[in-house]
Amino acid sequence: MDTPIQAIKVKLCRSATSLLSNFDLYLGGHSHGPEITSDQLHHVADSHHELLGTILGSKGKAKDAIFYSYKRHINGFAAMLEEEEAAETAKHPDVVSVFLNQGRNLHTTHSWEFLMLERNGVIHPSSLWKKARFGEDTIIANLDTGVWPESQSFSDNDFGPIPSKWKGICQHDDGFSCNRKLIGARYFNKGYVAFGGKISSNVSTARDYEGHGSHTLSTAAGNFVPGASVFGVGNGTAKGGSPKARVATYKVCFPPINGSECFDADLLKAFDTAIHDGVDVLSVSLGGEPIDYFDDGLAIASFHAVRNGVVVVASAGNSGPIPGTVSNIAPWILTVAASTLDREFQADVKLQNGQYLKGTSFSKPLPKETFYPLISAAHAKAANALAKDAILCKPGTLDSKKVKGKILVCLRGENARMDKGEQASLAGAAGMILCNDETTGNEIIADPHVLPATQINYTDGVALFSYVNTSKDPLGLLMPPKAELNMKPAPLMAYFSSRGPNIVTPEILKPDVTAPGVNIIAAYSEGTTPTENAFDTRRTPFITESGTSMSCPHVAGVAGLLKTLHPEWSPAAIRSAIMTTARTRDNTVNPMADADNEKATPFAYGSGHLRPNRAMDPGLVYDLSVNDYLDFLCAIGYNQTMINSFTGSKKHYDCPKKYSLLNFNNPSITVPDLTGSVTVNRKLKNVSKPGIYVARIRQPAGVSVSVEPNFLKFDKIGEEKKFKLKIKSKKAGSESEYVFGELLWSDGKHYVRSPIVVS
Repeated sequence: MDTPIQAIKVKLCRSATSLLSNFDLYLGGHSHGPEITSDQLHHVADSHHELLGTILGSKGKAKDAIFYSYKRHINGFAAMLEEEEAAETAKHPDVVSVFLNQGRNLHTTHSWEFLMLERNGVIHPSSLWKKARFGEDTIIANLDTGVWPESQSFSDNDFGPIPSKWKGICQHDDGFSCNRKLIGARYFNKGYVAFGGKISSNVSTARDYEGHGSHTLSTAAGNFVPGASVFGVGNGTAKGGSPKARVATYKVCFPPINGSECFDADLLKAFDTAIHDGVDVLSVSLGGEPIDYFDDGLAIASFHAVRNGVVVVASAGNSGPIPGTVSNIAPWILTVAASTLDREFQADVKLQNGQYLKGTSFSKPLPKETFYPLISAAHAKAANALAKDAILCKPGTLDSKKVKGKILVCLRGENARMDKGEQASLAGAAGMILCNDETTGNEIIADPHVLPATQINYTDGVALFSYVNTSKDPLGLLMPPKAELNMKPAPLMAYFSSRGPNIVTPEILKPDVTAPGVNIIAAYSEGTTPTENAFDTRRTPFITESGTSMSCPHVAGVAGLLKTLHPEWSPAAIRSAIMTTARTRDNTVNPMADADNEKATPFAYGSGHLRPNRAMDPGLVYDLSVNDYLDFLCAIGYNQTMINSFTGSKKHYDCPKKYSLLNFNNPSITVPDLTGSVTVNRKLKNVSKPGIYVARIRQPAGVSVSVEPNFLKFDKIGEEKKFKLKIKSKKAGSESEYVFGELLWSDGKHYVRSPIVVS
């Protein structure tokens, strides 16, 4: 085993685009009498298998797909089917109707349903959850703000002994205790203190007084918690991606100093400890500006984790949609962007002129469901304030005499969303409507404001300001918040999610993948308030938060499941499986869009949207060894001495004499400066049954891409095959113009996708 971290400064051939859903197939009623025998029940089930088997190709596949047979009075069954299969089944002469198994109340916390691990509380036998035993005995840890140990998400009910491989400890300061679920908790604050942070009771403890760490850890691996909600909205069962995994926390983030909360020294120490302690997956929802790898403590630390078999998942950052802002860009890190769910927390606005404006919120309803006077914050400005500041509802800009008892209309931007609500409340507003500006477009976020409030999109905001500014007596009503499912289109890329290209190494596409990161319900700290403001006195065990911080642990939870199911897979294999099985279309089967409804690109979503059930059997993976990463570092200019120091290995490593970054065995393919033509080399490893994979190319505009060979035959698991892509420019483009295509390898069951990005 290498020294962790040395002291370094610092089924059928299913359609590639179909959604797997569960459908009810109704066949009418049964003709048997009230006294039915076991033989008759068996015969009915067998007839269902026969019928569906004619569509899927065998009774065995039908048995796998069907999870309910209605055998006594109603004749029919419920099955997990692709959309095309459901349509084909509807044509069968014995089928009366086929319809989606639609949800009713109660609602779950929903991320995992949207990701197809369950449907309406039913977990199908083919779900990755079932196959991977819910992540049993995998150890998932986060580096964050600590944890609230009393949260029910970290209850150890029905957990057995702690895995013998665990070497970690639980620091018991501040009444903190661990259990068989939360098996470890530590804090590292010396780097923070060295930077000028003050030691206090909130700093010298693993207890979470900010809420971020509890939220992310419970998203990755929280236990099942029935009856979870946020102030009564979104009621259902909360759970993490690997709900039966063990969890640990390494607190490395504290109250901000000059805008920074987490420092490299503490990160490096925490990584070093976590590797020794025996964690399997590290979820890291933090980051900074993209910088040179050897100047990036997180990149250095994560390299050592990966070389010791630990999967490192990190957030892409919240600086979108500005190009080139994606962080955590090292190729050994699984970097996650953020996108929406098909659930909305609706809190609509009704205007007296009959208009309805779509809003979202977790705020309490108005005391009376009646119309209130509306006032623009610009019209409510204090005498000494500028209208441009007042319309943003900045502190000290509002005149309480003008605001009192009215619904205040504020504009999004500059100061925090919930701070605007606080300013409205302090000025005596009955409620607030927060309108997006043009840059934030359609992205609306449900916040737990301290007063009745909602947020609306830019288009509706323009209409609302027009109504308020031109009406003699503008009146509006805020509808009470409610959760609505099956919204379309979804997913949409979050406006805030940081975008590529990778400005340090443009040949490596980042982010790698996207996952749910908007309005995510998870555990929260009861040592702070929902708004984290002193003005707010509420406490809640669950809260919604949005950010790539929230999408990162979704992928970490799935990585935990894959680690349980495939303990022999390397971190690179797990990263590849997640990337190559991702989806680039939404639930309307159209290409994923950005918040402004424009078509999104791989610079927003990487390889696409996370699909856990596909990732458990990707067919082929682009695997990477430690030496592959060292070759990469040689290619970008690090010398032999630096790299040998970096690895800390007794075994000497020699840089290859010739090596092109384009040949790094990444699951995505990026050529940032194409002149003429280039050849790109890749290698695929079989992790499934023997098969023949055929290549298909979606050509980028103005670029010709060919594959040699165009088919690969695999005879056994673990077998590797090489191929080449010849990429040739057909026309001159502008220097900054990127075009996008796709390479797809398929054996008819598996679809191994790689985005192609060319400039």
